[in-house]
Amino acid sequence: MTDIARLAGVSTSTVSRALAESPLIPATTRRQIQQIAIDHGYVIDQRGQRLRSNRTRTICVAIPLGHEADQLISDPFFLQLFGHLADEISARHYDVLLSRVPAPTPGWLSRHVQSQKADGYIIVGQSNQHEEINAAARAFLPLVVWGAHLPEQVYCSVGSDNVGGARAAVDALLQAGRRRIVFLGATALPEIQMRLRGYTNALERAGIEVDPDLVQPAHFTGDTALAAVQGLIARGIAFDGIFAASDVIALGALRALQTSGVSVPRDVSVIGFDDLDLAEHAHPRLTTVHQDLKHGAAALVEFLFRRLDGEETPSATLPVRIVTRDSI
Repeated sequence: MTDIARLAGVSTSTVSRALAESPLIPATTRRQIQQIAIDHGYVIDQRGQRLRSNRTRTICVAIPLGHEADQLISDPFFLQLFGHLADEISARHYDVLLSRVPAPTPGWLSRHVQSQKADGYIIVGQSNQHEEINAAARAFLPLVVWGAHLPEQVYCSVGSDNVGGARAAVDALLQAGRRRIVFLGATALPEIQMRLRGYTNALERAGIEVDPDLVQPAHFTGDTALAAVQGLIARGIAFDGIFAASDVIALGALRALQTSGVSVPRDVSVIGFDDLDLAEHAHPRLTTVHQDLKHGAAALVEFLFRRLDGEETPSATLPVRIVTRDSI
């Protein structure tokens, strides 16, 4: 930097500001200094710059998978949400560090924070890590979570209206004349628990008793939904509707029905939850609950950067709506 300053006839502090695009340095001087740096192969030492500012200019997006170690980052829900998060974070000139945690051990998040690899954290899904996230949030402000709003929650969360969305989905099936409605989902997860609650509420309001045989576990990998629906058919359990707790689960259910010769929606109506891009391209096109992942990602990043500035931010629950296509 001293060499660049000598060649440009300015101080080293002026060189530093010019290379950092500081508006305090006139544009013509900035361009002159930057061109000299390019001509002489000068590269800014980003590590030193970050040490001086005490900022990494990196945001970590972490996915705890205590409930399902086999779920991959290539899951369509993750890909769609991550795309929106990356757009929002990069627009603020920060980098993204992606961390998949398939078998969280006690204290994993606090250790990650203490490693100082990132300035802030976005946790995608609570999995079974609610208390772990609470513990980290008590000591670290710039942390936000995509997920359900839970009792005694310390951390800031952004998520969809899971109960209301599920209730609307089951209401849509009831309006289509369906009465034996299957629920498919991993009910150990907070968001899916809320979707099960919405399912139960809708049936009870319609005077229909919940049949335990119709509440079937299914993970976010489509194969478990495929097996669950095939199992119901093999056991001769009658059903005429399916509410799947995610679009990926719904697609697994569609496959099971089609391979068993069951017509959708003539014999069985199917509705999912998420409204991922793939729902539009399913056969038949999937009716689903739309949660606005672009808006959700924007809210997560907005709250996180406000917290980086020292502000406490509230949790937010986003509205949902039914997108009616061909499967109902």
